[in-house]
Formats: sequence, structure tokens, C-alpha cells
Amino acid sequence: MSRITDTFARARRENRAAFIAYLCAGDPDFDTSLAACRAVIDNGVDILELGVPFSDPVADGPTNQLAAQRALESGITAARVLELTARLRAEYPETPLVFYTYYNLVYAHGIENYAARAAAAGLDALLVLDLPPEESAELAAACAKHNLQSVYIVAPTTPEERIAKIASAATGFLYYVSREGVTGVRDQLAADIPAALARIKKHTSLPVVVGFGISTRAHVASLAPHADGVVVGSVLVNCIRDTLADRSTTAAVIGAKARDLSAGCAR
Repeated sequence: MSRITDTFARARRENRAAFIAYLCAGDPDFDTSLAACRAVIDNGVDILELGVPFSDPVADGPTNQLAAQRALESGITAARVLELTARLRAEYPETPLVFYTYYNLVYAHGIENYAARAAAAGLDALLVLDLPPEESAELAAACAKHNLQSVYIVAPTTPEERIAKIASAATGFLYYVSREGVTGVRDQLAADIPAALARIKKHTSLPVVVGFGISTRAHVASLAPHADGVVVGSVLVNCIRDTLADRSTTAAVIGAKARDLSAGCAR
């Protein structure tokens, strides 16, 4: 089985949702980013989504846009993102690592080449936000060749018949976007999330996770009984933003936040 499959199976045995964190690779610099990634994994994160910095991250709100900008300004490159991935894989051999990225960043390096290099660095899966399943055959073939899994997004506006199509293309897990719009911290969650998750699960045996706007332990706890995994991003990225003046404190601050949020995954 894959690391992703193993992780969700372990969470089920422990009667909890998997805790998934998003951090932008290289934010605000390589060394601080590596320390932040270590801190969240050491404090309850089961799967780490690494955002690949991009100049036009259309699915992301201001928090993650600024994180990408900080990373790019610090000199992060595709090669450095892969280096970060390889460092984490060496230190955390069982933790699934997923790239949260855009198709330009894959296509520009050559699809086959990108998949091969990502797999060699220890990546487990690709979530390519702006690539619909109808246009993903070439990437899907490259991923299959290099043992990378694919993650696809389902939105609140996705019609029932399209959920089936998206589910058939995914091989890792499905990611339900809990609300319309972009990423970012929100005070309240949509009331219909449990029903939406149940609807998606009718079309797949893969794990179904939920993200976008989840920012408190209470949010996590309210979703854990309904989802196979809960994704938290912006509130963790804010820990990096808030410690820019003293980056030596970033790991402690973000680790404490991850530990608090992960406690909400118990059912």
C-alpha cells in the first residue's frame, strides 16, 4: 500500500480523521520553511501539503498569495522545492507529502520529467488545482509510471454527474472545498458540509477530505466525524507571517498551533 493509503487506514483504526496541513514551500526562506514543516509533522500532522510557489495562485486568498510571494522573493525555485521535499522524506519516511500546485509549473518542466523528479524526491501525490480530469491523461500516465497518486478537488457547485467523473480520475484522495471562493481563514463553516461529503462518498471508495476556511480546533472537531481528513492551511501560514521579525520562534509557534488543531481530529 502507499503511504497515503496507510495513513488513512491508521487514522480509521484510531477512530479519528487524518490531520492534513498546508504550508507554502520556502516560506519565508528555505531554512525556516524546513523548520516549520518539521514542527507541524512533529505535532500531529499526518499528511503535509506543500504549496509550490507560483506568481499567479488563482485558488488562493491573500494569506497564501503572500506566502508564495515571500518564498519567491527569498529565491525558492523548483529545484529548491524538490530539495525541501527530499530533506523531509529522508527525515520522515512514513509521512505522505503532496504538492499543491498549478499546471503551468508542471508543464513548464515537461510532464514526464516533472513526475520523475518529484517521485525521486519522495513525493507521494500531486494536486494540480487548475487541471480538469478531461485534460489530465498525460499527467495521469506519468504519475502512474512513477508511482505518484493524483488528488482532485470537488467544489460546492460541482454537479452530481461531474462528481463521478472527478472521482474516477483520482487515485489518492478527493478534496472537498468547503465553500466557494479562495483559501483563507473564516469564522464560520458552511452548514451543508456533512451532506456534501456524504454525496461525494457515494461515488468513491477513496478517502474524502475537507479544506478551505477551517481555522479552529472547534471547526476541525465539527468535521472530523464526517470526513476522512481535515485540511488546515491559512491559520498555520499566519504563524509564519506573525513570526517574520524573529524566525527563530516560528517552529515553536506553528508547532503549538498544529498540536491544538490536531486534537480536534478525534471522533
